[in-house]
Amino acid sequence: MTAGLGAAFAPVLAALSGAATPPPGPVDIPRDPAADLAREELSKPIYHQDDPSLIQRVLNWLMDRFSELLDRASNLAPGGPFGLIVLALVLLAVVIAVRMRLGPLRVARRAAARRGLFAGEGPRTADEYRRLADAHAARGDWDAAVQDRLRAVVRALEERAILDERAGRTADEAAAEAGIHLPQLADPLQAAAVMFDDVRYGAHPATADMDAALRDLDTRCAAARPAAEPVAAAPDRTPR
Repeated sequence: MTAGLGAAFAPVLAALSGAATPPPGPVDIPRDPAADLAREELSKPIYHQDDPSLIQRVLNWLMDRFSELLDRASNLAPGGPFGLIVLALVLLAVVIAVRMRLGPLRVARRAAARRGLFAGEGPRTADEYRRLADAHAARGDWDAAVQDRLRAVVRALEERAILDERAGRTADEAAAEAGIHLPQLADPLQAAAVMFDDVRYGAHPATADMDAALRDLDTRCAAARPAAEPVAAAPDRTPR
């Protein structure tokens, strides 16, 4: 009987005596699955609440590239960063100077190109304009020669009734209208109008070759006959 009681209370006595069951060993997870589990865990939204937005990431990338570009430029520029600043200021001054130079010229040409081909001119015949152009050319005044040479061309077309006499007609308008009736000369007429505008309003100096080209155009216009069926007018090249 005593032996049976001992066997029955043996577990209780063992617990009271401090005996413990050995702890379980570590869990052994292979390397690749462990990495997958870590990535899966870190991909949860809770870990990315404070991440920058897509726009912010793009801006950060652009700023990084811009910073790298400045670093490279400063290393290449004489004087380092200070030299780069000086160079940038010089370039800015050049851009401003060019813009100030071209701006007034463009505005002046836009306004002036809308004045008539014969603006400020008294009533003259084509022959009178030719004589004036010849006199200018003899003195080497090619600007005046080119302008009066084109006036002679247009006035001759008016005298032949190919163009109607209309005050205020610009060089571009005269060329476009004449090209309707003389399509074989439409391109040279447009080129002559551009030449006239460049010399008179664009401050481009004329040359002897330009005067010779207009002299040849005058001869060709005099020999040309109007088309039986006028063609569509070329686009107006007057600056807007």
